[in-house]
Amino acid sequence: MAAALERVGSGFSDNPALDILRQRFGERATSGQAICDQHGRGEGWYPSAPPDLVVFAETTEDVAEVVRICAEHKVPVVPFGTGTSLEGHVAALKGGVSLDLSGMNKLLEVNAEDLDCRVQAGVTRKQLNEDLRDTGLFFPIDPGANASLGGMASTRASGTNAVRYGTMRENVMGLTVVTADGRIIKTGGRARKSAAGYDLTRLFVGAEGTLGVITEVQLRLYGIPESIRSAVCQFPDLESAVNTVILTIQLGIPVARIELLDEVQMDACIRYSKLENFEPKVTLFFEFHGTEASTQEQAQQVQELSAEHGGSAFQYAATQEERTTLWEARHNAFYAACAAVPGKKGMATDACVPISKLADCILDTKRDIQDSGLYAPIVGHVGDGNYHLCLMFDPDDQEELGRAKALVERMNHRAISYGGTCTGEHGIGYGKMHFLTAEHGDAVAVMRQVKKALDPDNIMNPGKILSL
Repeated sequence: MAAALERVGSGFSDNPALDILRQRFGERATSGQAICDQHGRGEGWYPSAPPDLVVFAETTEDVAEVVRICAEHKVPVVPFGTGTSLEGHVAALKGGVSLDLSGMNKLLEVNAEDLDCRVQAGVTRKQLNEDLRDTGLFFPIDPGANASLGGMASTRASGTNAVRYGTMRENVMGLTVVTADGRIIKTGGRARKSAAGYDLTRLFVGAEGTLGVITEVQLRLYGIPESIRSAVCQFPDLESAVNTVILTIQLGIPVARIELLDEVQMDACIRYSKLENFEPKVTLFFEFHGTEASTQEQAQQVQELSAEHGGSAFQYAATQEERTTLWEARHNAFYAACAAVPGKKGMATDACVPISKLADCILDTKRDIQDSGLYAPIVGHVGDGNYHLCLMFDPDDQEELGRAKALVERMNHRAISYGGTCTGEHGIGYGKMHFLTAEHGDAVAVMRQVKKALDPDNIMNPGKILSL
């Protein structure tokens, strides 16, 4: 796992590209210390690695111009959306230019009949759904944070709805991308399937800005369900809850969301989000989408499965306000964990395993946490085998930091040994690069060949995913 960050290189503050960019973009190009520091870090635990310059783009043509100037002078370019990534994705490890796309926030087209839309990369998921409110459509991918859709595509994000609707990989139909030499290309399209050439869309989805800068995204949309039911069920232990999840998925019950909170996380959420009528016990949050009849049937089936495993009676969220309260509490789990141990810092990490291995993997991780003596609540989008830890540590206590890193090492290698992955949705950044090698072996060499072919001067978000 990455150590405390040190700048790899001297930065590019004297490079003529920066003066050219200042002249071209005026007030939209700044070297102000506070703004550079802000753009040198995401929401992870890693320290800031600020760029030498931040440029605020408004169009694809702006992005292409920035990249062409940087390519000519071999200056690194680090794309920046909303700064919610967790594995050091936006750190300017070699200095250079942070390219802020938050101003590219226009909904460009909605094709309601075909259930798709096109957005600029800086549009956030909440903004998109607000803009779609009167169409009867919505975009379901929900990573918790109000992330930008370009960033979500770049990290192959997913979230609470992935068990029913999939991840960004399944919901991105096409992209507009600025390549490392400043060309503007379009990948994919609006057709629901295509056998035409290499699937470049999937190449850039999940590339974390290391192959090009995503500036527009074509997305699948879905009709807002006629009926939405949310419910909470509490369990006597972790094994009972996880086995309920496994059976639910194996029986093909089409739940929209299944979220797990262990008793430590639930205790923190009760206090932080002021949840009433709940105990600090292992808890599953469910949501069902469909017709009135289908959601009632799904809920009844899952309630029966839960009861067989010792689950308490379902507590239903009858109104939109009650549903919002429940899911905001889930989305605020990280902040609840931080509030539970003031003065410590949170190290959020994730892994994902085949659903049949979920119980063994989570239970082994739980025992490992207990042996470590760390405060590390478990949460998870367990409907697709994805679970998370939020390890709290004292940043001034190197011994405690070492224990936290060691726990993350074991968690990720354990997931890989079960046929899983070191990250289900957070991505690699620079924090998980060595896990990528453990997971993919010689395939990483092929990834390097792709990177060198598309970005021979290594200017696109260098130091992320792959070491060159």
